[in-house]
Order: sequence, then C-alpha cells, then structure tokens
Amino acid sequence: MNTNEELIPKHGGYRRLKSFQVAQLVYDITVRFCDRYVDKRSRTHDQMVQAARSGVQNIAEGSQASGTSKKTELKLTNVARASLEELKLDYEDFLRQRGLPVWKRDDWRRQELIDRRCTTADEVAAWVNKVHKRGLGGQGGLSGPESKSTSSTKSTSSTHPAFPELAANAALVLLAVACSLLDRQLAAQAKVFETEGGFTERLYRVRSGKRSSQPASIQSTKSPSSTKSTKN
Repeated sequence: MNTNEELIPKHGGYRRLKSFQVAQLVYDITVRFCDRYVDKRSRTHDQMVQAARSGVQNIAEGSQASGTSKKTELKLTNVARASLEELKLDYEDFLRQRGLPVWKRDDWRRQELIDRRCTTADEVAAWVNKVHKRGLGGQGGLSGPESKSTSSTKSTSSTHPAFPELAANAALVLLAVACSLLDRQLAAQAKVFETEGGFTERLYRVRSGKRSSQPASIQSTKSPSSTKSTKN
C-alpha cells in the first residue's frame, strides 16, 4: 500500500491540457465566425457561442474538481465533449443550408491546417486568407496546393462567398482535433476511476496507510478495546 498517497492530489493545471487549448481556440474562432456570418439576433448565434464556451469551461471545471471527485471530472469532461459535438453540428448545418461542402477526411486542406498548429484565431484567419488568395477556397476548392488562382477568387474581402466555407470548415477541422483529444481524455479518466475509485476510496486508503505506518505501541493505545471499562 502506498503510504505517501495524498488525500487531495495535485489537480487543476487545465491550461496545460491540449484539449483545453484547442477548445479555447475554437471558442475564439466561433465568436468571430458568428459575429461575421450569423445574424446576431438569431438563437443560432447565441447557441453556437455558448456551446463553444461550454466546451472550454467544463474542461476547466472538471480539471479543478478532480482533486476531490474523479466522478465529477469525468462527468464535466463528457459535458465538454457533448457541447463541442453540438457546435460541430451547427457548423455542418451552416454549410449544408447554404449549399457549401463539408471537407472530406482526405481533403489536403484539413491536414495542412492541423500541421500549422495554430494557437490564436488570428493565425487561423491568416491561414484562411492564404488559402483563399491561392484560389483554393469556395465550393470545395481546387484540386490541390499547386492549383492556380482564378478570377472568381481574387477578392480578399471577408464577405466573399468563399470565406464562409473556408472559415466554417477550418472550425470543423479544429473541432475534430478537440473532440479526438477529449475522447482520449475521457478514456484515461474512466480507467483511473475504475482502478483507483473516487474520493471515498482514496480517503480509506490514506487513513489505512497512516494507521499501518504507525508503531504497534501507538496503535494499541488507540484501539477501541483498550478504552472500554473493566469494571464488573
């Protein structure tokens, strides 16, 4: 038995989690996307922003709660995952309702964006502009990175028809990364919970460990039987 186990182990540190970092990036992108392409008076605008925010907040809250409740951590991480799945559907609906394609899994633009490892919304926007200027955005883009620009994609204005497709698909790519990371995180948290239990089990182990590490003479003085009256 590990007698050095802490009752409340180190917890928090969510800012170092890759899932949190990508989810936060998705949130920043979603705020910009909705302000630019979704009517601010619509429920969809608020729902998308709140779903993105929920993903970030629940990862953080779950990480902070893990010190005393692995069950709560697992539950909140799952809420974060569900929120990002909801957001993913909203982006897909945005594209579908406008007759714009969702990039296929083997679309080279997906991997190019992932490989850039963007950390800010500005970096993602710069990539979107770069792809657009190369004539690779709008209605599925062209055949590959060597395709030449066409006259229909010369404009760099964010109101150009190609931009919503590029921006929404870029968000979907990053959402897929965040969801994949959270799936792995959930699996790891479930395994820990199954093998180590929660706070109650840890409390028992810590107390048992403390008692077993004490000298036998001290344990005997604290034994309930030693405190009983011997009077007839």
